[in-house]
Amino acid sequence: MKKFLLFLKFEKSYLFLYIISNIILVTLLTTDPSISFRWDTFTYAFALNIFIFIAFLLYRFQKNSQTIRHIDEEDYENLSFEGVYYEKYIEELKRNHIRTINDVQAKQKEYHDYIVSWFHEIKTPISVLRLMQQTDFEPKSLIEEITKIEQYVDQALYYAKLDNFNQDYEIKNCNLDRLVKDTLKTHSKAFFAKKIRLNLSIEPTIIQSDSKWLQFILNQLITNSLKYSNENGEIAISTNETQQEKLLIIEDNGVGIKQEDLPRIFNRGFTGTNGRIFTKSTGMGLYLAQELSNKLGHFITCTSEENIYTQFVIHFPKNIDPFWSTKKNSLAHNKGAPF
Repeated sequence: MKKFLLFLKFEKSYLFLYIISNIILVTLLTTDPSISFRWDTFTYAFALNIFIFIAFLLYRFQKNSQTIRHIDEEDYENLSFEGVYYEKYIEELKRNHIRTINDVQAKQKEYHDYIVSWFHEIKTPISVLRLMQQTDFEPKSLIEEITKIEQYVDQALYYAKLDNFNQDYEIKNCNLDRLVKDTLKTHSKAFFAKKIRLNLSIEPTIIQSDSKWLQFILNQLITNSLKYSNENGEIAISTNETQQEKLLIIEDNGVGIKQEDLPRIFNRGFTGTNGRIFTKSTGMGLYLAQELSNKLGHFITCTSEENIYTQFVIHFPKNIDPFWSTKKNSLAHNKGAPF
C-alpha cells in the first residue's frame, strides 16, 4: 500500500489533469442552454470515466513496478522522459566511479612498488653499517651511510605528504642563495669523497616559496648531480634573472642523459639507463622535485648530452608568483569586507 501511495505522489499531475478536465466539462454542460443536461447520464459518464482513470493508474503502477524489478537488466523500459536522462546520468556516474577506482588502484600499485623499491634501497646502507660493526671503519664512512638513510627516509616522508601538500606549506620570501648554501653543506662530505669541484656563482636572490619544501627539491637535484658525476668532476651552481623569471641553474659534467630518456626523467618511477647501470634507483627523486615545484608555482627543466653534461634549471616565474597572488587576493578580500 505504501508503494502505491508513493506512486500516486509522483502521478498527481494526471490526477490534477483529470479533475480539471471534468470541471471544465461540467461547466460547459451546465452553462450552455442549447445542451439538455441530465444528471443520470452525467453520473454514468462520470463513473465510467473514473473507472477508466483508475484502470490507467493501475496499468501505470504495474508497468512501473515491472520496470523497477528489472532495472538492473540492460533492456528494461524507461517510462518517463526524465528517466532516459537519469539513465544516461547514472551511466556517466558509473563510468566516473570506475575511473576513480582505477586511479585509486593505480596509486596503490605505484605506492606499493615505491615502498618495495625503497626497502631495497635502504637495505644497502643498513647492510654496510652492519658490516662496519664487524670491521674497523672510518667515522666518515659511517656518516655517509647514515646520511643516505636520512635521505631515503626524507624522500618517503615527502612522497607520503604529496597528496596533502596544501595542508603543510607556507609561501613567503626566501633567500635562495642561503637555501642553496645550506643544502650544499649537507653534501660537503660527498663532494670531498668524490673529489668534485664546486663552482658556485649565485647572487643574493629573493624568491617566494616554502623554504622547507624548496630545500627538499634542491637536495634532490644536487643529490642527482653528485650521484651521476665522475670522480674529479665539477658541479656548477648559478643564478640568473630575466624579465619573466628568476632562475637557479645546477649543471654537472657527469655521465649525462640519453636523449630518448630525457622526456621521461620526471615521470613517476622512471629510472632510465643511468639508474639501472650506475646505481640502483627508485626513480622518485626527480618526480617528487617536479611535483613539489609545480605545487609551489615553480617548474624544473632539464637539458643534457650523454657523457658531456646535465643541466637542471628551476624556474621561479615573476608574473604568476604564488606569494603575490595570495597577497593580492587577501588585500582584495579585506578591501571588500564590511567594517
